[in-house]
Amino acid sequence: MGPVEYCLTGALAMFAGVDRVAFGQFMISRPIVVGPLAGLILGDALVGLEIGMLLELLWLGRLPVGAAIPPDDTQVTLGATVLALHLEQTLTVHGMPLVLLCVLVAIPLGKFGQSFDRLARNVNDRFNTKALTALKKGDVSSMERLHLMGLGSFAFAGLATAALIIFFGFLVLSFVAPFLVDSVRHAGLGLQYSLILVGAASLLGTINVNRAVSLFSAAFTGTLLVMWLK
Repeated sequence: MGPVEYCLTGALAMFAGVDRVAFGQFMISRPIVVGPLAGLILGDALVGLEIGMLLELLWLGRLPVGAAIPPDDTQVTLGATVLALHLEQTLTVHGMPLVLLCVLVAIPLGKFGQSFDRLARNVNDRFNTKALTALKKGDVSSMERLHLMGLGSFAFAGLATAALIIFFGFLVLSFVAPFLVDSVRHAGLGLQYSLILVGAASLLGTINVNRAVSLFSAAFTGTLLVMWLK
């Protein structure tokens, strides 16, 4: 992975940040999509897909709609993918244990996304006031420029979030990964199923299903049965 790949990943972070709330909403910002794209740029789309699948379920019921500002699942996915592929080379650790460790470290760092998203919205509120003033004066070019600057706010918020997740994630993982990767490897499928079950529970908690508890209990029992049969 060289400077070109990292620049392309940064461009993806910016575009996905805009796609998430401000423009297009082509669903490129969804973890299941942005993870494989980041992995493809960095040389291993499968790792990005594994991370995207785990995080998609966790955040499927928490969308940035209206005034809601959840943690930035897009940049968490992208950051975890970068961390996993970078640490594969530096620590010579491969496979699902490293993926799970990077996901667990990146998830709490998604709070940075909330802060930057809120900052971008506050900045855009000021742009909106200036745009209304320009519109009253008939200054269409200034209004268009302010509109594009509003898109830029979300783009740079996404880039800043991804950069901080990667930076702090790398600092944490550089110290703890050599000690914890064996524990994560021993946990194996149990940890994977745990993340999936937490995601399923989180999703069921956000939808209006009368038998949500029964469905979750049945899924939990079914998963335990599969683990027992293996």
